[in-house]
Amino acid sequence: MAVVAVVGGPGAPGATTGALALLLAWPLQPGRRILLVECDPDGGAVLAGALEGRVEAVFGLRNLAVADRRGLLAQTLWEQLIDLSPGGTGDRLLLPGLTDPAQAPGLAYTWEPLLEALHALEPQGYDVILDLGRSGAQGPGAVLARRADVVAVVLRSTLRGLSATRPRLAALREDLEHAGTGADGLGLLLVAEGPYPAAEVSRQFGVPVLGVLPHVPRTARLLSDGGDTADRRFIRSELMRTARTTADQIQLLIRRRRQRLAPAVAPGTAPVAAPPPVAAQPAPESHPLAYPQQPYPGQPYAEPSYPQQPYPQHAYPVPPAPQQPYPAPPVPQPAAPAPFPGQSEPQRPVYGQVLRAR
Repeated sequence: MAVVAVVGGPGAPGATTGALALLLAWPLQPGRRILLVECDPDGGAVLAGALEGRVEAVFGLRNLAVADRRGLLAQTLWEQLIDLSPGGTGDRLLLPGLTDPAQAPGLAYTWEPLLEALHALEPQGYDVILDLGRSGAQGPGAVLARRADVVAVVLRSTLRGLSATRPRLAALREDLEHAGTGADGLGLLLVAEGPYPAAEVSRQFGVPVLGVLPHVPRTARLLSDGGDTADRRFIRSELMRTARTTADQIQLLIRRRRQRLAPAVAPGTAPVAAPPPVAAQPAPESHPLAYPQQPYPGQPYAEPSYPQQPYPQHAYPVPPAPQQPYPAPPVPQPAAPAPFPGQSEPQRPVYGQVLRAR
């Protein structure tokens, strides 16, 4: 499972818009799905933006904090998802974010269990995009960026955008290098608004550019403020074409990083084959206190050979054999407990809401 963290910065560079573009453009093989999680502690923007308020703010991240305290986070997660796939096929999903920044402190101890629950979706074929917003990669939510496969920092190619990003990018690189899996998963998602080319930005920051999104406010407004994203003109737009290219570059970087981290990182790697069991060695008969070793599980039992009179018989006289005791009465075994009343098969998780394209 690929976990991609999208990080913004001051001046609204377009992190949520870029994350939504990646969600809709992410290449999916048959049976795979993509999930966008709004982890911005300043609050989510998709419900009131791209969805235009058509979904009530009863689903989302805030419900997971209470569920985590009750030990029901993994089950409750499925009830909070909204289907954003154009045909309602359930392969492009959204977990809405907070509706009030005051709710963020209640999630301080939920970020890490949530990330564990998202990683547990790997056998089901899920990729995950985390929208961390402007401050989600700091504080209690820093674990989301540290354990992501790729961290994409969104910035505009203007002097103001580059100046605001430089110190934040340096701090993020240092944090990933010392507390994460390395800064080689850090990349830039450039919005081509200013005069600075991608190659120059990459050289100045020392970070590769994963993609260059065009500055097209009219098309981007469909993702930020709502509109018909199923329209052919939007699907074939320059914004979505570059988003698909960016998704390919991100997946390529993920494969390279996993190949590098595979020998060093235990989670997610193939288990190392256990060495064959060593055959039990017989005890040396010359040692008077050596006892034969027990056979390993699965090996045929062999009658042990004990040393033949290692000491003089007068030193250790053999006691007479005890009389045969009476057989002990059989101990009655308790009956198997009956199942709890009212138990039934667990219900299959369903999505919280299905939105079909207009």
